[in-house]
Amino acid sequence: MSGEQRIRELRQFLLYLGSAMTAAGEAVNRIEDRLCAVAASYGAAQARVSVLPTYLVVALEPGQPATLEPTRQLRGGLRLDQTAQVYDLLKLAERGAVEPAEGSRRISEIIAMSPRFRPVAQIAGHAVLTAGICLILQPTWADLLLSAIFGALVGGFKLVGARWRSVQMIMPVTAAFSVTALTLLLAGTGWADADLRALVAPLATFLPGAMLTMAVVEVSAAALVTGSSRLVAGVLQLLLLAFGIIGAAQVVGLPPSVAATNVPENSIGPWAPSLGALVMGLGTYLVQSGPRRTLGWLCLVLYAGWIGQQLGNLVLGSYLSGFCGAVVLTVAAYLVERAPSGPPALVSFLPGFWLLVPGALSLIGMTEYLSQDQLDGSADLLGAAASIVAVGLGVLCGHPLARTLQKPLRKVMPG
Repeated sequence: MSGEQRIRELRQFLLYLGSAMTAAGEAVNRIEDRLCAVAASYGAAQARVSVLPTYLVVALEPGQPATLEPTRQLRGGLRLDQTAQVYDLLKLAERGAVEPAEGSRRISEIIAMSPRFRPVAQIAGHAVLTAGICLILQPTWADLLLSAIFGALVGGFKLVGARWRSVQMIMPVTAAFSVTALTLLLAGTGWADADLRALVAPLATFLPGAMLTMAVVEVSAAALVTGSSRLVAGVLQLLLLAFGIIGAAQVVGLPPSVAATNVPENSIGPWAPSLGALVMGLGTYLVQSGPRRTLGWLCLVLYAGWIGQQLGNLVLGSYLSGFCGAVVLTVAAYLVERAPSGPPALVSFLPGFWLLVPGALSLIGMTEYLSQDQLDGSADLLGAAASIVAVGLGVLCGHPLARTLQKPLRKVMPG
């Protein structure tokens, strides 16, 4: 093989690998660092990598022509099983243990993978995941039942919409409108209360909690272009969801203030939030096609984050509880990665953002604000903004702490 062909294959492999990591939801500063490490393992120690919202740029040496790779084809994101395989391949690449051409081929195969579970199991997973988030938001029994039913409905919407890209763009509005309209119609008959918390839970998989938090992480790491883009995209997602909720309230004929009832009434019991983390883990495993033998690890990391958040709330108050939860969640995810059967950190790390509910709080506040309940809405929006910043800072602090704790573990669990 000529040197020019090998350089071309390495460049393509780096672009494919970076595109896959971007679709998995990794922060751009970490993508750039790890791609440079991969390039160095293949003899390109002076490689330059730049990751932007819709494309990557790679140059193997200063002064050489750069190559650009669009990432639009992967903007739908990766499932957990795909993410795990991408990071397994990344570990091999960091040791130079896979040929670049073979690595590019494997990336293409990973992107084309079918979900592990059948559509029926995925729809059931949406219902379970929604019920778990509803338990954390302290529901009534009616809230829990409605959220599970509507979670299955949203799961069906997403499976149908996955076939057409144009439908995916309006899916948040469609799902929010349908769930809200049905809930308010039931409320009009006196069968159920119009509680905003029951509306938020079925829309959990649309909530941009991870996106908003990663935006804070990236801006803090001086990745201003990508961080700002994520922030704008996350806010727009919340606006679309809030528009669907308010629009349904207008069409049904009830005033928006009814749709924005936000009073936690935990009639299930004090154990509901603690059970919610376990239920969320199971639902996430089904919806996101969790890799084999990772359900226990996923639940362990979720519980670690939930316990950290609860302890932070007791010691430091509600505004800093997200910071504590994010620190513990990040550290737990990276320590679990060191276990022989542990999944890559990102696999157990990203679902935790649904647990810390920055996206749910943001949607609640934005919906209240847009529905003319501006006093409560402003308070909830400020609280959500503080929560997002706190969670982002917790992730930033959790990374170096995890690396510090990993050093003694490498001696016991190498690799």
